Amino acid sequence: MRHNVSGRKLNRTPAHRKMLYRNLVTSLFKHERIQTTVPKAKEARSLAEKLITFAKRGDLHARRMAARKVNEPAVLAKLFEEIGPRYSERPGGYTRIMRLGNRKGDNAELAILELVDTKKRPKVTDTMKRKRARKILEAEEKAEAKAALLEQAEERAAEQAEEAAPEVESKDEEKKED
Repeated sequence: MRHNVSGRKLNRTPAHRKMLYRNLVTSLFKHERIQTTVPKAKEARSLAEKLITFAKRGDLHARRMAARKVNEPAVLAKLFEEIGPRYSERPGGYTRIMRLGNRKGDNAELAILELVDTKKRPKVTDTMKRKRARKILEAEEKAEAKAALLEQAEERAAEQAEEAAPEVESKDEEKKED
């Protein structure tokens, strides 16, 4: 009986299986999308979610734990500097599996495993960072200016309403006196 036995063996030795999962998640973080079979995608998803949670923590111990599973130092840096902060507000569910259909040769069910909220981003350079930061600051200033204008408009409307209200009351009082 298979009580409390989790995980797939995928017809591989434990060392081969472990390295397969490491290679899958390394490729996932490197390219942010991979194509593989459905069982491999489901197993890799579990490991990828845990590694992104480590990246969100961002401390030294989390980095060392993730380094045990990610094969390339450059990909590990990307995980902690880009991917982890991207999902800082998200409580989980960082990946998605989309089924593609069956492979022609062996009829294996294929799937795409990708990071959620992936947008094609251009390569970021120092000048682009400055420009992007400037745009963000300008947008924030515009938003603050709009908020200030809305507050002023609301205050004016309230003042006009207060001015109009006494006039109506005084007219009512004049009618009562007549």
